[in-house]
Amino acid sequence: MREVKVLGTGCANCRSTAALVEDVARERGIAIRLEKVEALPEIARYGVMATPGVVVDGKVVHAGGVPRREKIAEWLTADAVANPAGGCGCQCNCG
Repeated sequence: MREVKVLGTGCANCRSTAALVEDVARERGIAIRLEKVEALPEIARYGVMATPGVVVDGKVVHAGGVPRREKIAEWLTADAVANPAGGCGCQCNCG
């Protein structure tokens, strides 16, 4: 089971990101445990300065903007988190 956290204060983009993660996991039959992290001090501990952020199994894979479905599917596979290629597809330069 993948541990996924969506970091954000509850804005529309954060809610959309959480919903997309749930949808993609369900569509692909991937078991996840989704946690929404809204406390600013906890978000800052991940080093995320732009929300929404996404953390998969303890690794920040995305920050800022709603991610694409294809990217979410990649993060939910074992190799994507262990060996991210090309970053998250956003403008945050996290890859």
